Amino acid sequence: MDLAGLLKSQFLCHLVFCYVFIASGLIVNTIQLFTLLLWPINKQLYRRINCRLSYCISSQLVMLLEWWSGTECVIHTDPQAYPKFGKENAIVVLNHKFEIDFLCGWSLAERFGVLGGSKVLAKKELAYVPIIGWMWYFTEMVFCTRKWEHDRKTVAKGLLRLRDYPEKYFFLIHCEGTRFTEKKHQISMQVAQAKGLPGLKHHLLPRTKGFAITVRGLRDVVSAVYDCTLNFRNNENPTLLGVLNGKKYHADLYVRRIPLEEVPEDGDECAAWLHKLYQEKDALQEEYCRTGTFPGTPMVPPRRPWALLNWLFWASLLLCPFVRFLVSMVSSGSSLTLASFVLVLFVASMGVRWMIGVTEIDKGSAYGDTDSKQKQND
Repeated sequence: MDLAGLLKSQFLCHLVFCYVFIASGLIVNTIQLFTLLLWPINKQLYRRINCRLSYCISSQLVMLLEWWSGTECVIHTDPQAYPKFGKENAIVVLNHKFEIDFLCGWSLAERFGVLGGSKVLAKKELAYVPIIGWMWYFTEMVFCTRKWEHDRKTVAKGLLRLRDYPEKYFFLIHCEGTRFTEKKHQISMQVAQAKGLPGLKHHLLPRTKGFAITVRGLRDVVSAVYDCTLNFRNNENPTLLGVLNGKKYHADLYVRRIPLEEVPEDGDECAAWLHKLYQEKDALQEEYCRTGTFPGTPMVPPRRPWALLNWLFWASLLLCPFVRFLVSMVSSGSSLTLASFVLVLFVASMGVRWMIGVTEIDKGSAYGDTDSKQKQND
């Protein structure tokens, strides 16, 4: 391991990232709270401001991926479709197999300049999580409970609010609903067999209702569906901890632009269309396992400097007073002060471990607990 790699793996560096992210995130959340005063006066101004504030938080995670770990992502796509990326609203359908696939989706949005305004379909519980969850609340993310009778109305209402959104955005959706594991895959294929659907080797059975209602709610606002299939070279198994340690990964992302007019409006036809799409995604993954590449022209969109500059701004603003505070604590010589300092480091250490732990695949949401009971209803 070289000196830079050794440095990146040190817990002190991780502590710095954690401190800057938490402190800046809480500051941004507080500012977002005050921007609510603008909503009844000028809703579109409120939205534009919160897009920029949201970028202050989400771009820090993208900075870790792109600048700290140096992870490379090659996009394989149609050269005629490429110029449209970032210049139109799009629904991004991304496979859900890796710990950092959501981060790769954010990186895609950042490369094309739409990270601040981009949306996700997320579990409602995440709205109560400080920093990321609160940021999503203020930027009008669409939340669901995974209970269809409730989501039918609330998701449709959330999507309706986005129809006059002033910024370009990607609407990222993981139709599989949870990360791929062998156990979840076995349960998923049992559901597929019960429904008479073809089996999938590299994906879980997609949940069609969330996708169908998203297409219905954003039709005439969104121009296309971006079918995105992600994999990593040399059988790499990327983790957030690896990114934090500065490990460089090599990703390939197949992006196919499908005009929204080609997606059926009828719910049942839309569900059949999505199942067919996932069969095609599965064939793509099989080809990648065999050849090590996706079809299409390989392209690497340039890194934008703003994610790095944003982190440097917050680091310069927050680290100086923090270091002075620590120095004054240590130099005081008080046993109580030193004990408090050690306790703070311990709590911070546990916080970092917890933040990484919640991303682990085996701690993802259970697959099949409800599907096995409702496999005829999706």
